[in-house]
Amino acid sequence: MKPVCGLKLSLVLWLGWVLLPAGAHGQSDDLVARGRYVFALAGGCACHTVPEGTPHIGARAFPLPFGKVYSTNITQDKDTGLGAWSDQQIRDAMVRGIRRDGARILPVMPYEQYSGMAQDDLKALIAYLRTLKPVEKRTPALESWMPFARSAGVWLYLKIFGRFSSAQAQAPRAGVERGRYLVDHVSLCGDCHTPRNWLGVPQRSLYLAGASQKIGPLGEAVPNITPDKETGIGEWKREEIADLLISGTKPDLDNVQGLMHEVIRGTPHGYKDMTREDALAIADYLRSIPPIKNKID
Repeated sequence: MKPVCGLKLSLVLWLGWVLLPAGAHGQSDDLVARGRYVFALAGGCACHTVPEGTPHIGARAFPLPFGKVYSTNITQDKDTGLGAWSDQQIRDAMVRGIRRDGARILPVMPYEQYSGMAQDDLKALIAYLRTLKPVEKRTPALESWMPFARSAGVWLYLKIFGRFSSAQAQAPRAGVERGRYLVDHVSLCGDCHTPRNWLGVPQRSLYLAGASQKIGPLGEAVPNITPDKETGIGEWKREEIADLLISGTKPDLDNVQGLMHEVIRGTPHGYKDMTREDALAIADYLRSIPPIKNKID
């Protein structure tokens, strides 16, 4: 009887798929495709991949003032990744900084910025994350000399410094507003290009003005991308900014390296896959912000 029952179950599942309302398959495929594009605009979520390592399994180290934290596995593995998480739990982690067990996520994860991601984009992104092949890889534990202060410390940090946004139902479609949305809530340019103090708090008066190697992310110097003509990209044409975002090539034909190279290349989807229109929207927004003189050596 067992083989017959198994055959019946397979037939029922197959009929259920076939008899879905017309267009349902296409809608699902379209949602995943949109999510893949949002993932690309987010630089392939490169923080969750060790350079040259297996994509999306986390375990990438990020130094903190009180220790070291590791990025998490975002594949669909049920034991070590997101496979057992509901869509709502993934959403809460991404935009509220709350884990599946209710614990607070350290703000190294940029959930404050992602809180402004449009609801449609976030839904599509989660649909795409559901397609990532499960790979078992447990996240290393937080290394800290004050582990018991984690929950209270995150609460206090967010209470004093946190800035969450209200997400729109849909993202702006074009122009400077589209560029601002991508820079601040999807591509997260400020996560690297806005310097932070010793607590990791963004110095908002230096928005996108770059950071020296001493204070830059992972010990890298990050350039000033405000339109200051002496120390930023004020002399760049909008087409040149778009070219760099997609190809990684600067106006002087040199290539970007380090973290910028990673997010352009993607894992494997990254900035290189963004449309020319979106790259130009980002360029137009960067050219519209106040120039800040901040020389980065």
